[in-house]
Amino acid sequence: MNTSDLPLHHLAAPLEANQAFDLANSVLLKPNGLSTSDLDHLFGVMHAHRLDDADLYFQHTRSEQWSLEEGIVKSGSFNIDQGVGVRAISGDKTAFAYSDVISAEALLKAANATRVIGPKGGMVKLRNPIIGQSHLSTSLYSHLNPLDSLKPPEKIALLEQIERRAKARDPRIIQVMASLAGEFDVVLVARANGLMAADIRPLVRVSVHVIAEQNGRRESGSAGGGARTDYGFFNAERIHQWVDEAVDNALLNLGSRPAPAGPMTVVMGPGWPGVLLHEAIGHGLEGDFNRKGSSAFSGRIGERVAAKGVTVVDDGTLSGRRGSLNMDDEGTPTQCTTLIEDGVLKGYIQDSLNARLMKMPLTGNGRRESFASLPLPRMTNTYMLAGQYDPQEIVASIDRGLYAVNFGGGQVDITSGKFVFSASVAYWVENGKIQYPVKGATIIGNGPESLKQVTMIGNDLRLDSGVGVCGKEGQSVPVGVGQPTLRINQMTVGGTA
Repeated sequence: MNTSDLPLHHLAAPLEANQAFDLANSVLLKPNGLSTSDLDHLFGVMHAHRLDDADLYFQHTRSEQWSLEEGIVKSGSFNIDQGVGVRAISGDKTAFAYSDVISAEALLKAANATRVIGPKGGMVKLRNPIIGQSHLSTSLYSHLNPLDSLKPPEKIALLEQIERRAKARDPRIIQVMASLAGEFDVVLVARANGLMAADIRPLVRVSVHVIAEQNGRRESGSAGGGARTDYGFFNAERIHQWVDEAVDNALLNLGSRPAPAGPMTVVMGPGWPGVLLHEAIGHGLEGDFNRKGSSAFSGRIGERVAAKGVTVVDDGTLSGRRGSLNMDDEGTPTQCTTLIEDGVLKGYIQDSLNARLMKMPLTGNGRRESFASLPLPRMTNTYMLAGQYDPQEIVASIDRGLYAVNFGGGQVDITSGKFVFSASVAYWVENGKIQYPVKGATIIGNGPESLKQVTMIGNDLRLDSGVGVCGKEGQSVPVGVGQPTLRINQMTVGGTA
C-alpha cells in the first residue's frame, strides 16, 4: 500500500502520552488557575442532575496563513484562539455551552446551564481521574509547533520558489497563486467517567493554483499537499512535484475537448478521486445518519452492499497523515475500522453518543471543528483497499468511456445516496486507447449502486497528498481519502458534447 511518501524522519521524537497531558495542562489549565480537582468538582455539580454522559473540551490553537499572488505576498494572518466546550447528555438529548474564556467562573456557568438537560435528583458522581492517555504509548506525529519551524523570510521564499518554478516551466503560465498554512492545536478532554486525555496536533499545508493562456483560451490547474508535521515537510522535491502537477494539468486542459455525455464505463484514477468514495459512501456510513434511519445504508449491516473485492476502511492511525489523530475529540483512541469487507457492510463509524444509543462499539470518530462545536461522527482517512489488476490493464479494458484522473467539487444526498461530481482532469478512451483530454465531465450516480458496478480494482492504492477538508453541519475538519484505480461499469456522465 502506498501511503504516499511521508518521510517524517526529520521530526522530533513523538510525544508520549503523559508528556502530552503535562504540556496541555501547562497551556490550558495552570495559566487559568485550574486544576484537575476543579474539574472533578465541576462534574459533581453537573451530576446533581441525572445525566448519561458529560465532558469538557479545552483547546488552544495557533494558526497562520501566507498567500502569494502576482509575485507578491499579498496577505498574511496569524491567530490565537482558545476556549472550552461543556456538554451534558441525557438519553438522546444534548445540552452544550462554550466559552472563549477559560476560568472557574465560566465553567461553573456552563455546567449549570447544561445540566438542566437531565432531571434533578442525580447522584454526585465522584471521578477517579486518569492523568494522561494511559491507552497510548507514543504519538502519530511530532509535538513541535510547525509555525516556528521556518522564519518569516523563509516562508516568503518558499512561496516565491513556487512562482518561479511554475513560470519557468512554460511561458503560457500567466498567473500563479500559492498559499502556506500552519496550525498548532493543543486539546485536553475530561469526561465524566474519569478519563482525562490530551493531544498535541500540528498541521501544515501548501496549495498551488496556476492559470495558463493560449490563443485567448484560459485554463487552470491546482495541486498541493500537507501533513501533521512541520514546514520541513515541504522540501524542494515535493514542492517541485506539486508545481509541475498544477502546471501540467493547466496545459493539458488547454488542449481539452468537450466531454461526451451519457451512460458509459468510467475508470477512476488512484488517490484523490477517493473523494468520491468519501462523499458518496463515507458520509452514509456515519453513525448519526444510520441511527436516525436517514442513510441509504441504515439497518443493512451484514448485507452485500458492494461488488466482491470492495473493502473500505476508515483509518485514523496512519503516521503523519492529515486525517490522522492519536485520539478523537472525546478522548477515544482512533483505530482502523473496516466498514465494508469484500462487498459486505460490516459497521459504521461512531462517536460516543450514537454508539451508546445504537449499542455498538466506539470507533474513535467523534470529531469537532473547535471547542465551540459539538462532536459528531466524522471520517478520518477513508479509503478502499487495493485489488489485483494492473492500472494499465484497467484502462485498456475500456471500449468507449471516461478515464477520470482527478476530481473537483461535488455533492451528495445522504438519504438516497445520489451524488454529482466534476472531473477536473479526465480523458476520453476508445478501444482501450486514451484519445484526448476532455473538459466539463460530470459524474452522476448513486453511491450504493455504483459500488455494485465495480468490476476491476487496481493494485495501486494511493492516498491523497494531504489536502482534504470535510464539511458537515457547518463544521470543517481535515481528512484523508484514497483508493486504487477502479473500473465502474455503468455510470452517467454529464458532458458538454
